[in-house]
Amino acid sequence: MTASTATLLISCPDQKGLVAKIANFIYSNGGNIIHADQHTDFAAGLFLTRIEWQLDGFNLPRELIGPAFNAIAQPLQAKWQLHFCDTTPRIAIWVSQQDHCLVDLLWRQQAREFSADIPLIISNHPNLKAVGEQFGADFHYIPITKENKAEQEAKQLELLHQYNIDLVILAKYMQVLSQEFIAKFPQIINIHHSFLPAFAGAKPYHKAHERGVKIIGATAHYVTPELDAGPIIEQDVVRVSHRDSVADLIRKGKDLERVVLARAVRLHLRHQVLVYSNRTVVFA
Repeated sequence: MTASTATLLISCPDQKGLVAKIANFIYSNGGNIIHADQHTDFAAGLFLTRIEWQLDGFNLPRELIGPAFNAIAQPLQAKWQLHFCDTTPRIAIWVSQQDHCLVDLLWRQQAREFSADIPLIISNHPNLKAVGEQFGADFHYIPITKENKAEQEAKQLELLHQYNIDLVILAKYMQVLSQEFIAKFPQIINIHHSFLPAFAGAKPYHKAHERGVKIIGATAHYVTPELDAGPIIEQDVVRVSHRDSVADLIRKGKDLERVVLARAVRLHLRHQVLVYSNRTVVFA
């Protein structure tokens, strides 16, 4: 689709007439709705929706859409986001020493599987600098210790502002971000194996192999101050058997991590994820 579109993500207390009010806002301004999806969480009493419409022929200029919709949203006690499909987000990928998720994301971006710029890679190890150079991204080596963590996170935050970064992806970045950092830059997606909490810590695949697991998995989620407990965007699993070695589990786990992270990033960039409480609605 080449035509420019706008997307609203909305959550508000459930009540009658919400679909009509939102659709009428678009219709009355000459818009043509091309995607609409909704969900009602009856337990929370919330209505959640994603609605996308063409901007060709829409009567309101872009800078006035938000203020105009806010006049409708306020009486509904609605939380909302407005996005435009032709705005190109800027991503920073953070990585330690494992390269599988990093290379996969860079390749997918180069193949235009998702629309984003990746100008910046940050790592606490120098090993993957050549990968960044190969794909035209600036690589910054920022080692982290307990003693220098606050100072180095300040440098990381400065780089994010310098490069106008919209989203950070932790592509097997083996460091825990501080609560202070997350408060200053909350748009972060992480990928990890799905053995938590049963196989937390070092060498999870070795521990899983010792227990004779039959399924391994991967989870992509937004980062929150509570470690590995943020709203989940995407998950997947694959079966394993007694014939699989530790190396087999690692290989299969890496494959899952690549795919799950790529799906999560694409869903986020297409504005198909709506976060509420500590969970998500992922619209088709």
